[in-house]
Amino acid sequence: RMNCALKENRWMDVYVCNFFSDLEQDGFSNNPLFHGIIAEVPEQHKTKEGHTKIGYALYFYSYSSWSGRAIYMEDLYVMPEFRGTLALAAGCHQLNFTVLDWNKPSMDFYLSQGSFDITASMGYHCMRCEGEALEHLAQL
Repeated sequence: RMNCALKENRWMDVYVCNFFSDLEQDGFSNNPLFHGIIAEVPEQHKTKEGHTKIGYALYFYSYSSWSGRAIYMEDLYVMPEFRGTLALAAGCHQLNFTVLDWNKPSMDFYLSQGSFDITASMGYHCMRCEGEALEHLAQL
């Protein structure tokens, strides 16, 4: 439910919501490809719709040859007061994530909290290869 809601809030109608079976296989197998945190409130604070699960974060571990362990946050759909310090608890030295260019309020918030835009400051660009291009790249 929340994964689809997050996608609706981004102009991502070109992508479909991931199938539950794929999420289950990829995230809850013996070797999960991602991890998640569910934000849940006590029953007395449930939403008007009756939900107690009010957010989630989806992340996976990565590694930087420059600074060691890192964590990449793929999705964040969670109320601020439920966000924790998972990266620090796991010994990570970085939290990497993307912000859509039109989402200026989020960008301003993250910058005000000490994050920095590595595209602007270091020249990194987040790249993606998918579909036929990925198949072509695999043949090289």
